[in-house]
Amino acid sequence: MPEPEPEIPETIATYLRLRGLEPSARRKRRKRRTGDDEAQPFMPGRDPQGIGDVLGALTRDSGWNPHLAREDLVRRWDEVAGAETARHTHPVDLTDGTLTIKCDSTAWAKQLQLIRAHVLTEILRRFPEAGVENLRFLGPDVPSWKWGTRAVPGRGPRDTYG
Repeated sequence: MPEPEPEIPETIATYLRLRGLEPSARRKRRKRRTGDDEAQPFMPGRDPQGIGDVLGALTRDSGWNPHLAREDLVRRWDEVAGAETARHTHPVDLTDGTLTIKCDSTAWAKQLQLIRAHVLTEILRRFPEAGVENLRFLGPDVPSWKWGTRAVPGRGPRDTYG
């Protein structure tokens, strides 16, 4: 059985507790936090953040920024190409850094080929994370006599029309 501690006068016990020489009963009950700096008040990073900052960090950490930039490019095509051009064209595919744009007519496709550098510069300036490296302009669908990946050069079945 442990020996009972001798009784210390209250004034000396208070003095010892204040100097930290003797643990107080209150100190024994309180748990001490260690290592979790984010839970401490007045530490860096504890300030409230706006919803835009939180969502921006989430998309960046999740790796969604390139996908969202591509979607923004398609959604804002009229701002990139201009309102008149956007009425006659629309992006249809982005594969391996090549953005394919479908045009209403071959004249629009040719016109856009002439200003390809300007359109590409505007895309890179506004949407650098989209990954666009090249542009491809397609005219309207026209019937083709070629079938498959291999074709013989020449006029083909039109030879017998005469």
